[in-house]
Order: sequence, then structure tokens, then C-alpha cells
Amino acid sequence: MLVPADEVAQTALRALSAVAPPEHARDQADHLIEAELRGISSHGILRLPRILRRISNKVADPGATGDHVWRSEGFLAVDGQKGLGPVVALRAIDALEQRVKQTGIAVAAINNSNHIGMLGYYAERAARRGHSMIILSTSEALVHPWGGRRAMIGTNPIAIGLPIGREEIFMMDTATGVVSMGEIHDRANRGEPIPIGWAVDKEGNPTTDASAAKSGAIAPFGGAKGYALGLAFELLVTSLAGAAVGRRVVGTLDDDRICNKGDLIILIDGPSTDLRAYLEALRSEEPADGFAEVIIPGERGREARAQRLRDGIEVPDQLWREICGFDGVATGGLKK
Repeated sequence: MLVPADEVAQTALRALSAVAPPEHARDQADHLIEAELRGISSHGILRLPRILRRISNKVADPGATGDHVWRSEGFLAVDGQKGLGPVVALRAIDALEQRVKQTGIAVAAINNSNHIGMLGYYAERAARRGHSMIILSTSEALVHPWGGRRAMIGTNPIAIGLPIGREEIFMMDTATGVVSMGEIHDRANRGEPIPIGWAVDKEGNPTTDASAAKSGAIAPFGGAKGYALGLAFELLVTSLAGAAVGRRVVGTLDDDRICNKGDLIILIDGPSTDLRAYLEALRSEEPADGFAEVIIPGERGREARAQRLRDGIEVPDQLWREICGFDGVATGGLKK
């Protein structure tokens, strides 16, 4: 069904406000809705029921903000204390913003925090505040290695954001798997197939069945090169954050285990070069056959955002009924 964006936002906020401090509830709700508006439904309100169950099961602490320890002038170690991912990440970024005024660059490595969500949210926010950001996260083992059959590494996304000049920014956000597992779950919930090449089933055979892919493995994007990048990101984040690795990672796709993936945030104090002319040259390039135009990463998401704010957000009927039943959430359980 098509639901006005404001109604989706207020419904999510009411559910979270029943179990979290007001500011934390808003941080988490805003993040979920922003993902929906950008067309990243896999990181949107689909995640809300699981977040609420994790809070009820005491594996997520909605009041935690993270414990900060500066290991050096520019390196911040964050124990997320089982906090909500966006809450912990935003508090870490606040600390980095203060530090880069003196150091020019600062890094936060986060562990023991819940699912951080759509990385582009943070990268674009930083760019609009005049900073450059590189942000990475790990996940459960969901991607098979190049030449392998079983899931052994995470989807390990990366986002990069930076100011380009005046009001313009650049932001890209991508996983190192062909697709996120959240997208697979979203397709399965909608009863939709997935393209061949996205994933294999539990026997290692290519599949178009989203439900079968949930128990199988996602393919690395770009073959061997995507596999190499995903592995490098996993090793980098894990080594700096002290997080779990490979099949030991749990907690972003279940309801009852403490999340032990890692996040890495690199913040840089603004660029010194105006790059608007370069991006405009890319946009002006004559498109190849089969393409209407050359676009810049992030532009489709901003177009989708404007359209969904105007027309509403498409939400599966069953998911919307479930979310609307959370208005009376209590610490002992969910009231329908």
C-alpha cells in the first residue's frame, strides 16, 4: 500500500518512543525513514520489527550512547554498549567533528553496537556539514568468496561523501556484494524473484528464489575484484574495531544475539578544491547506446526522495499492519 511519508515517520517514531529516550527514538526513526525515501527499503522500516524485538530481548540497549576512548590524537575507540546503531554512530561523529578542527582528520572504530543502517546517510550528512567522510561496516558472513559456494565474508558496504562546491555534494554508497541481504529479505517478503547472478542457494546453485537465497550466499560484485575489496574492508574494519570476523559475526539479522560486527568512520575537515565543473562535464557527456543520460552516484536517491515525499512510500500490507500494531509497545512485549 502507498502510505504518506509523514504517516510512516510518525508511526515508526511512536513505536520507538515507547522503548527509547526521545532523542534516540528520533535518531533511529529518522534513519529508517530516510532509507525508505531514498529507495533503500532493505534498510528502512522493514528493520523496525527486528529492532523492537532486539530491545525487548535485551540485546539492544536503547539508552546507550557508547563509551569513547581516544587511543591517540586522531583515533577514537568506541564501545557501543549494545546501543542503537544510528545513535552510537552519530555520537561518535559528533566527537570526530570536534577533533578534526584541530587534527584535520580523525577516525572512529566502533564495536558492540547494533546495525548502523544505510551508510550513505552519514556520508551525505557529513558532506552537507562541510566535511569529507569514508565510512565502512561489516556484516554477517553473507557473500561467497570468488570461486567458492558458501557464505564466508560480509557484504561490507562503504560510503563516501564530500562537498563539491557551494551547495553541491557527492555521495556514493555501495555494498561489496552484488546486493545487500536486506534487499533479499525485502524481495522475499514481497514475494518477488531476484535476478540470476545475485545469489546462490544453500547448495551453491544459482537461484532466482529470494527465500532460497536467504539460506544461501550473495555473489561478490564485480567477481574477483569485488571479492578482494570486500575482504580488504572486512580485515581493515575488524582489525581496527576489534570486532568479530567472518562466520563469527551475528546480530544484524537475528533477534536474540548481541551484535558483534564493526564500523569504521573516517572524517576529514573539508576539501580545498571546487569540483563542480568536473561533475557537470560528466553529466554533459553524450550517453552510450541504451542510456538516457550519464548520472552521478547519489542523484537517483535524491530524485527518489523527492518523489516519495510527494507521493508516499510503498509498504507491503503485512509489514504495515505489523508496524501499526507497535504503537502500544511495552518493555514486556509488543501489544497488537
